[in-house]
This record gives sequence, C-alpha cells and structure tokens, in this order.
Amino acid sequence: MTGSLIIKRKWVIALLAIIPICAFKYVQGSKMGEQDWLDWSNKCLNQCYDPSNEAKLVKWELSITPDHYLRLRKTFPHERQEYFSLQLQRFSYLDYSGTDASGTLEFKADTDDIIVQTYNDPKGDIDSTTSRLELPVKNMQPERLDSLRAALMFLKSAGL
Repeated sequence: MTGSLIIKRKWVIALLAIIPICAFKYVQGSKMGEQDWLDWSNKCLNQCYDPSNEAKLVKWELSITPDHYLRLRKTFPHERQEYFSLQLQRFSYLDYSGTDASGTLEFKADTDDIIVQTYNDPKGDIDSTTSRLELPVKNMQPERLDSLRAALMFLKSAGL
C-alpha cells in the first residue's frame, strides 16, 4: 500500500508543477493582439463565405483591412461589380440565421453606414448606403460565430 501511495503523491506533485505552466501558456495564448484578430477574422470570413449562392458570380474579395473596414467586392460577368464597405466603428451587431452547415451572416450598423456601390452596371453606376449587409456562409458552428463576434467587437474598439 505504501508503494502505491508514494506513486500517487509523485503524480500529484507532478501535476501541481505542470498546472501553473499550462495555465501560463493558456493565458499567453489567449491574449490575442490586433493583428491576430485581423488574421483570424479574415481567415474565418474567407473560409465561411459561400459564393455558390450568388448567381453568376465570377470573382469575389472579402477582407477586414488593417484600418478596420469590412470590404466585399463581387465581380459578375461583363465586369459588373458590387462593392460594400463598413467601417467597424460603425458596426453595431452581427446576427446569424441558419444551421451549422449553411446560413446567412447579417452585419448591422446603427444607421445607413454601409456603403454600397455598383460599377459597370447596365442600369447605371449607383452609390447608396444601407444599415445591413447579408453574407451567405457555410460551416458556421456556434463557437466560430461567437469568436467572430468577439473579433469584430475587439476591432471595433481598437479603432477608437
């Protein structure tokens, strides 16, 4: 019995020595800086955006820029383009409807602060604003959605 008790004590001592090291590494790893949030947000948005729901979409560019703008450019046949831009200081809320497999992200601004522009449109080039931007997405698990919300709120406050 005393031999197994000694082994148990050694395990307890080893665990007590390892726990502070693991906790320190966890805290250090969880302290993401602005560039980390930018990189993660861009990776998340580009992996989740589902352009297959956009009829005749030829090319798209989606990013959050270092100066805290969410930008989306869609290019259709005949070089017709739609461009959306939201300064994250004007961002107010991120909503999601759908399942883990597919759905729609909705970026909201308090007022009509999302710039919408069209280029090379047969109906004419249009400049307007809106308070909502909807993005079709895939593979949006709740944890990823929560993390994206946290990233956007961090970037919004970092831009102040």
